[in-house]
Amino acid sequence: MRYGTGVMLVLAAGTLWSLMGLGLRQIEDASVWAILFWRSVGIVPVLLAYIAWTSGGRPLRALQSVGAAGAIGGVGLVFAFTGAIYAIQTTTIANAVFLFTASPFVAAILGWIFLREKVRLATWAAILLAVFGMFVMVREGLAIGALAGNLAALMSAAGFGAFTVALRWGRLADMLPAALLGGIFSILISGLVLIARGDPIVVSAHDITVAVGVGVVILAVGMVLYTTGSRVVPAAELTLFSLIEVLLAPLWVWLFLGETASSGTFLGGAILLGAVAFNAIAGAQRHMSQGVASPP
Repeated sequence: MRYGTGVMLVLAAGTLWSLMGLGLRQIEDASVWAILFWRSVGIVPVLLAYIAWTSGGRPLRALQSVGAAGAIGGVGLVFAFTGAIYAIQTTTIANAVFLFTASPFVAAILGWIFLREKVRLATWAAILLAVFGMFVMVREGLAIGALAGNLAALMSAAGFGAFTVALRWGRLADMLPAALLGGIFSILISGLVLIARGDPIVVSAHDITVAVGVGVVILAVGMVLYTTGSRVVPAAELTLFSLIEVLLAPLWVWLFLGETASSGTFLGGAILLGAVAFNAIAGAQRHMSQGVASPP
Protein backbone atom coordinates (compact mmCIF):
# COMPACT_ATOMS: atom_id res chain seq x y z
CA MET A 1 0.00 0.00 0.00
CA ARG A 2 1.22 3.49 -0.86
CA TYR A 3 1.69 6.08 1.86
CA GLY A 4 -0.90 8.40 0.31
CA THR A 5 -3.48 5.60 0.26
CA GLY A 6 -2.82 4.92 3.94
CA VAL A 7 -3.34 8.58 4.79
CA MET A 8 -6.64 8.65 2.91
CA LEU A 9 -7.87 5.55 4.77
CA VAL A 10 -6.92 7.04 8.15
CA LEU A 11 -8.65 10.33 7.29
CA ALA A 12 -11.73 8.41 6.11
CA ALA A 13 -11.80 6.53 9.43
CA GLY A 14 -11.56 9.77 11.41
CA THR A 15 -14.34 11.30 9.33
CA LEU A 16 -16.59 8.29 9.99
CA TRP A 17 -15.84 8.37 13.72
CA SER A 18 -16.68 12.09 13.80
CA LEU A 19 -20.28 11.13 12.96
CA MET A 20 -20.63 9.10 16.18
CA GLY A 21 -22.09 11.94 18.22
CA LEU A 22 -24.54 12.92 15.50
CA GLY A 23 -25.61 9.30 15.15
CA LEU A 24 -26.14 8.71 18.86
CA ARG A 25 -28.07 11.98 19.11
CA GLN A 26 -30.76 10.23 17.01
CA ILE A 27 -31.46 7.73 19.81
CA GLU A 28 -34.85 8.49 21.35
CA ASP A 29 -35.39 6.41 24.49
CA ALA A 30 -32.75 3.67 24.84
CA SER A 31 -30.51 3.76 27.91
CA VAL A 32 -26.73 3.87 27.79
CA TRP A 33 -26.54 0.11 28.42
CA ALA A 34 -29.08 -0.67 25.71
CA ILE A 35 -27.18 1.52 23.25
CA LEU A 36 -23.93 -0.22 24.18
CA PHE A 37 -25.58 -3.64 23.70
CA TRP A 38 -27.03 -2.96 20.25
CA ARG A 39 -24.09 -0.94 18.98
CA SER A 40 -21.81 -3.84 19.93
CA VAL A 41 -24.18 -6.23 18.15
CA GLY A 42 -23.40 -4.17 15.04
CA ILE A 43 -19.64 -4.13 15.63
CA VAL A 44 -19.02 -7.84 16.24
CA PRO A 45 -20.13 -9.42 12.92
CA VAL A 46 -18.25 -6.84 10.83
CA LEU A 47 -14.98 -7.30 12.70
CA LEU A 48 -15.44 -11.07 12.82
CA ALA A 49 -15.97 -11.21 9.04
CA TYR A 50 -12.92 -9.03 8.36
CA ILE A 51 -10.70 -11.03 10.71
CA ALA A 52 -11.92 -14.28 9.14
CA TRP A 53 -11.02 -12.90 5.71
CA THR A 54 -7.55 -11.65 6.69
CA SER A 55 -6.73 -14.78 8.71
CA GLY A 56 -7.55 -17.20 5.92
CA GLY A 57 -10.79 -18.36 7.50
CA ARG A 58 -9.33 -18.90 10.99
CA PRO A 59 -10.77 -16.12 13.16
CA LEU A 60 -10.67 -18.21 16.36
CA ARG A 61 -6.93 -18.68 15.98
CA ALA A 62 -6.55 -14.91 15.54
CA LEU A 63 -8.54 -14.32 18.73
CA GLN A 64 -6.50 -16.89 20.67
CA SER A 65 -3.26 -15.28 19.50
CA VAL A 66 -3.93 -12.04 21.37
CA GLY A 67 -3.94 -13.87 24.73
CA ALA A 68 -4.24 -12.04 28.04
CA ALA A 69 -3.14 -8.71 26.54
CA GLY A 70 -6.04 -8.78 24.09
CA ALA A 71 -8.49 -9.69 26.83
CA ILE A 72 -7.28 -6.82 29.04
CA GLY A 73 -7.47 -4.47 26.09
CA GLY A 74 -11.00 -5.67 25.41
CA VAL A 75 -12.03 -4.85 28.98
CA GLY A 76 -10.49 -1.41 28.54
CA LEU A 77 -12.69 -0.91 25.48
CA VAL A 78 -15.80 -1.73 27.51
CA PHE A 79 -14.98 1.23 29.77
CA ALA A 80 -14.11 3.36 26.74
CA PHE A 81 -17.33 2.54 24.89
CA THR A 82 -19.55 2.98 27.95
CA GLY A 83 -17.96 6.28 28.96
CA ALA A 84 -18.18 7.63 25.42
CA ILE A 85 -21.88 6.85 25.07
CA TYR A 86 -22.73 8.36 28.45
CA ALA A 87 -20.66 11.46 27.72
CA ILE A 88 -22.30 11.99 24.35
CA GLN A 89 -25.72 11.64 25.97
CA THR A 90 -25.04 14.06 28.85
CA THR A 91 -22.68 16.77 27.64
CA THR A 92 -21.99 18.63 24.40
CA ILE A 93 -20.34 16.74 21.55
CA ALA A 94 -17.50 19.28 21.57
CA ASN A 95 -16.83 18.67 25.27
CA ALA A 96 -16.90 14.90 24.81
CA VAL A 97 -14.63 14.61 21.77
CA PHE A 98 -12.10 17.13 23.08
CA LEU A 99 -11.72 15.12 26.29
CA PHE A 100 -11.46 11.86 24.32
CA THR A 101 -8.18 13.15 22.88
CA ALA A 102 -6.53 12.77 26.30
CA SER A 103 -6.15 9.02 25.68
CA PRO A 104 -2.54 9.19 24.33
CA PHE A 105 -1.46 10.91 27.53
CA VAL A 106 -3.26 8.33 29.68
CA ALA A 107 -1.47 5.65 27.65
CA ALA A 108 1.89 7.35 28.23
CA ILE A 109 1.34 7.45 32.01
CA LEU A 110 0.07 3.85 32.17
CA GLY A 111 3.01 2.69 30.04
CA TRP A 112 5.38 4.48 32.39
CA ILE A 113 3.78 2.87 35.46
CA PHE A 114 3.17 -0.69 34.24
CA LEU A 115 5.62 -1.21 31.38
CA ARG A 116 8.45 0.96 32.68
CA GLU A 117 8.45 2.85 29.39
CA LYS A 118 10.43 6.06 29.35
CA VAL A 119 8.31 9.18 28.90
CA ARG A 120 10.03 11.96 27.01
CA LEU A 121 10.33 15.41 28.57
CA ALA A 122 8.27 16.83 25.70
CA THR A 123 5.49 14.35 26.50
CA TRP A 124 5.47 15.36 30.19
CA ALA A 125 5.19 18.99 29.10
CA ALA A 126 2.33 18.08 26.75
CA ILE A 127 0.60 16.17 29.56
CA LEU A 128 0.77 19.19 31.86
CA LEU A 129 -0.63 21.39 29.09
CA ALA A 130 -3.39 18.86 28.42
CA VAL A 131 -4.29 18.68 32.11
CA PHE A 132 -4.68 22.46 32.15
CA GLY A 133 -6.94 22.30 29.08
CA MET A 134 -9.04 19.56 30.69
CA PHE A 135 -9.28 21.61 33.88
CA VAL A 136 -10.68 24.54 31.91
CA MET A 137 -13.32 22.28 30.36
CA VAL A 138 -14.25 20.24 33.43
CA ARG A 139 -14.46 23.36 35.63
CA GLU A 140 -17.04 24.81 33.29
CA GLY A 141 -18.86 21.47 33.22
CA LEU A 142 -19.15 21.67 36.99
CA ALA A 143 -20.66 25.13 36.70
CA ILE A 144 -23.32 24.07 34.17
CA GLY A 145 -24.12 20.69 35.72
CA ALA A 146 -22.36 18.57 33.07
CA LEU A 147 -19.59 17.28 35.33
CA ALA A 148 -20.79 13.66 35.08
CA GLY A 149 -20.58 13.77 31.29
CA ASN A 150 -17.08 15.24 31.40
CA LEU A 151 -15.89 12.61 33.86
CA ALA A 152 -17.43 9.90 31.64
CA ALA A 153 -15.47 11.29 28.68
CA LEU A 154 -12.28 11.09 30.73
CA MET A 155 -13.17 7.51 31.70
CA SER A 156 -13.51 6.76 28.00
CA ALA A 157 -10.09 8.28 27.33
CA ALA A 158 -8.65 6.16 30.16
CA GLY A 159 -10.25 3.04 28.66
CA PHE A 160 -8.73 3.71 25.25
CA GLY A 161 -5.39 4.43 26.93
CA ALA A 162 -5.54 1.09 28.74
CA PHE A 163 -6.41 -0.62 25.43
CA THR A 164 -3.33 0.93 23.79
CA VAL A 165 -1.00 -0.07 26.63
CA ALA A 166 -2.37 -3.63 26.68
CA LEU A 167 -1.58 -3.94 22.96
CA ARG A 168 1.95 -2.66 23.58
CA TRP A 169 2.40 -5.05 26.50
CA GLY A 170 1.38 -8.00 24.35
CA ARG A 171 3.30 -6.65 21.34
CA LEU A 172 0.14 -6.95 19.26
CA ALA A 173 0.47 -5.30 15.86
CA ASP A 174 -3.19 -5.82 14.91
CA MET A 175 -5.78 -4.18 17.17
CA LEU A 176 -8.86 -5.72 15.54
CA PRO A 177 -8.94 -9.09 17.38
CA ALA A 178 -8.73 -7.24 20.71
CA ALA A 179 -11.38 -4.80 19.49
CA LEU A 180 -13.60 -7.75 18.61
CA LEU A 181 -13.16 -9.06 22.15
CA GLY A 182 -14.14 -5.60 23.40
CA GLY A 183 -17.34 -5.82 21.38
CA ILE A 184 -18.13 -9.30 22.70
CA PHE A 185 -17.42 -8.25 26.30
CA SER A 186 -19.63 -5.18 25.80
CA ILE A 187 -22.56 -7.34 24.68
CA LEU A 188 -22.16 -9.66 27.66
CA ILE A 189 -21.66 -6.96 30.29
CA SER A 190 -24.36 -4.60 29.03
CA GLY A 191 -26.79 -7.50 28.71
CA LEU A 192 -26.13 -8.58 32.29
CA VAL A 193 -26.51 -5.00 33.55
CA LEU A 194 -29.82 -4.59 31.72
CA ILE A 195 -31.13 -7.86 33.16
CA ALA A 196 -29.94 -6.98 36.68
CA ARG A 197 -31.63 -3.55 36.47
CA GLY A 198 -34.80 -5.00 35.05
CA ASP A 199 -34.49 -2.84 31.94
CA PRO A 200 -35.54 -4.15 28.53
CA ILE A 201 -32.88 -5.35 26.12
CA VAL A 202 -35.25 -5.06 23.17
CA VAL A 203 -36.00 -1.35 22.78
CA SER A 204 -37.81 0.43 19.95
CA ALA A 205 -37.06 -0.61 16.37
CA HIS A 206 -35.86 2.94 15.66
CA ASP A 207 -33.31 2.94 18.48
CA ILE A 208 -32.07 -0.57 17.63
CA THR A 209 -31.64 0.41 13.97
CA VAL A 210 -29.71 3.56 14.84
CA ALA A 211 -27.46 1.84 17.41
CA VAL A 212 -26.69 -1.15 15.17
CA GLY A 213 -26.09 1.17 12.21
CA VAL A 214 -23.66 3.28 14.24
CA GLY A 215 -21.84 0.09 15.27
CA VAL A 216 -21.61 -1.28 11.74
CA VAL A 217 -20.92 1.78 9.61
CA ILE A 218 -19.29 4.31 11.90
CA LEU A 219 -17.33 2.26 14.43
CA ALA A 220 -16.53 -1.11 12.82
CA VAL A 221 -15.88 0.11 9.28
CA GLY A 222 -13.87 2.99 10.74
CA MET A 223 -11.74 0.52 12.71
CA VAL A 224 -11.05 -1.52 9.57
CA LEU A 225 -10.09 1.57 7.57
CA TYR A 226 -7.86 2.92 10.35
CA THR A 227 -6.10 -0.40 10.95
CA THR A 228 -5.46 -0.90 7.24
CA GLY A 229 -4.15 2.61 6.69
CA SER A 230 -2.07 2.74 9.87
CA ARG A 231 0.28 0.05 8.54
CA VAL A 232 2.05 2.57 6.31
CA VAL A 233 1.62 5.78 8.34
CA PRO A 234 4.03 6.60 11.23
CA ALA A 235 2.52 6.76 14.72
CA ALA A 236 3.12 10.49 15.22
CA GLU A 237 1.36 11.31 11.95
CA LEU A 238 -1.51 8.97 12.88
CA THR A 239 -2.09 11.08 15.98
CA LEU A 240 -2.28 14.27 13.93
CA PHE A 241 -4.49 12.82 11.20
CA SER A 242 -6.88 11.36 13.77
CA LEU A 243 -7.60 14.90 15.03
CA ILE A 244 -9.94 15.28 12.06
CA GLU A 245 -12.51 13.41 14.18
CA VAL A 246 -12.29 16.06 16.89
CA LEU A 247 -12.49 18.93 14.44
CA LEU A 248 -15.47 17.59 12.48
CA ALA A 249 -17.65 16.15 15.29
CA PRO A 250 -18.79 19.54 16.70
CA LEU A 251 -19.33 20.77 13.13
CA TRP A 252 -21.83 18.00 12.26
CA VAL A 253 -24.03 18.60 15.31
CA TRP A 254 -23.91 22.36 14.70
CA LEU A 255 -24.92 21.97 11.05
CA PHE A 256 -27.66 19.37 11.55
CA LEU A 257 -28.85 19.90 15.14
CA GLY A 258 -27.90 23.49 15.89
CA GLU A 259 -25.85 22.38 18.92
CA THR A 260 -23.17 24.80 20.05
CA ALA A 261 -20.63 24.82 22.85
CA SER A 262 -19.33 27.53 25.16
CA SER A 263 -16.19 29.58 24.74
CA GLY A 264 -14.68 27.73 27.71
CA THR A 265 -15.16 24.41 25.95
CA PHE A 266 -13.42 25.60 22.82
CA LEU A 267 -10.64 27.29 24.81
CA GLY A 268 -9.92 24.16 26.82
CA GLY A 269 -10.31 22.01 23.70
CA ALA A 270 -7.85 24.18 21.78
CA ILE A 271 -5.31 23.84 24.59
CA LEU A 272 -5.81 20.07 24.64
CA LEU A 273 -5.52 19.74 20.86
CA GLY A 274 -2.41 21.89 20.96
CA ALA A 275 -0.88 19.53 23.52
CA VAL A 276 -1.67 16.50 21.33
CA ALA A 277 -0.23 18.17 18.22
CA PHE A 278 2.87 19.33 20.11
CA ASN A 279 3.53 15.82 21.41
CA ALA A 280 3.06 14.25 17.97
CA ILE A 281 5.33 16.76 16.24
CA ALA A 282 8.00 16.41 18.95
CA GLY A 283 7.87 12.64 18.53
CA ALA A 284 8.20 12.89 14.76
CA GLN A 285 11.19 15.24 15.07
CA ARG A 286 12.83 12.88 17.54
CA HIS A 287 12.48 9.93 15.14
CA MET A 288 13.80 11.97 12.23
CA SER A 289 16.83 13.08 14.29
CA GLN A 290 17.56 9.42 14.91
CA GLY A 291 17.51 8.74 11.20
CA VAL A 292 14.00 7.30 11.02
CA ALA A 293 12.33 9.67 8.62
CA SER A 294 8.67 9.53 7.68
CA PRO A 295 7.74 8.25 4.23
CA PRO A 296 7.60 10.95 1.55
